[in-house]
Amino acid sequence: GHDIGAADGMIGAATRRAIQAEQQRLGWANADGRAGQRILRALQNTPATAPVPTRFTLPSNYSAVQSPAIRSRSNVQQIQGVRSGQYQGLDAWLVETAEASAAISVFGGQLLSFVPKGQADVMWLSPRRAELPTPIRGGSPVCWPYFGRQGQGNDVPAHGFVRTLPWELQQARRLDDGSIELILAPPVLQSLDLRLRMTVRVGRQLTQQLITENTGSAPATITQALHNYFRVGDASAVEVDGVDGLDYLDKFENYAQPRRQQGPWSLRDPRDPGRSDRIYTQAKGHYVLRDPVLKRRIDIRTDGSRSLVAWNPGAEAAAKMADVGAGWRDYVCLEAANAGPDVVTLPPGGRHVLSQTLSAAPWTPANQ
Repeated sequence: GHDIGAADGMIGAATRRAIQAEQQRLGWANADGRAGQRILRALQNTPATAPVPTRFTLPSNYSAVQSPAIRSRSNVQQIQGVRSGQYQGLDAWLVETAEASAAISVFGGQLLSFVPKGQADVMWLSPRRAELPTPIRGGSPVCWPYFGRQGQGNDVPAHGFVRTLPWELQQARRLDDGSIELILAPPVLQSLDLRLRMTVRVGRQLTQQLITENTGSAPATITQALHNYFRVGDASAVEVDGVDGLDYLDKFENYAQPRRQQGPWSLRDPRDPGRSDRIYTQAKGHYVLRDPVLKRRIDIRTDGSRSLVAWNPGAEAAAKMADVGAGWRDYVCLEAANAGPDVVTLPPGGRHVLSQTLSAAPWTPANQ
């Protein structure tokens, strides 16, 4: 459950931090992070159990930093291709490059729109939005430092702390290839020994990174997600490649036991037709959403993400959701995540990066 980067056969700093965290968990007086037979035998003799997510409490300054008056300290008007404005009535940073445009909401640091040149928007945004600080339905909400309520009580908001806070634009720069990169962060939350920042790079592709750092003195175990709502022509007609053979946990079965995926994901699955709420575990990191109505494919590539969440409420549940209704047909959620058993443990001083890269292209059955 520890993130140590790519396997290269060498004991590096990330591996030593992970070993140190396990030594602390085992109660060793000398947690030195040293690899060897002693720690190997101790781990082999310890029953394999998934790490339990850290139980978070509501930060003491949470209500205070929800004020919509917080704005970026960067003078984005001076950066060519980036400006402050509004997108569908929401305060946002608007990005224009030769290859694409994008909008990122101040509220929640949430990607609202990504439009590759000559194409329709990749993201779906509900036209029935409630007043802030109700979470925005659509785009790509940031769920952090926990997904849903995994490991949490009812004293904290669902899907984490940062999707209902005003974010700050810390830096914007144009890269050599003509793309534009923004660095954003939510307010610092008191009594939370974790720090988050996000990079968004807009060009021919869109790349997002969630960078988590543990600034505390104890290990922290988190779940997280980039909760993507992808615009589709008809949710009941699309298919998603990249999940065949994966195990998944189904919320409609209370995540009781893993099931094995056969073929692509779709809402036409005879086992659970017309709706989906699945966590695919140990996922591969490359998925293709094929849309025969809009005649395009959306490619999603992830790194530092061991789960894929596939969600669409279907007609019956959507009818009870004021900001979805008949709009359930217009989107499919494919979420780059670490959730279910795929949690991430960060030792003190540890760092984890979850990233996704989105791209879109025309698609027909002949060029799949």
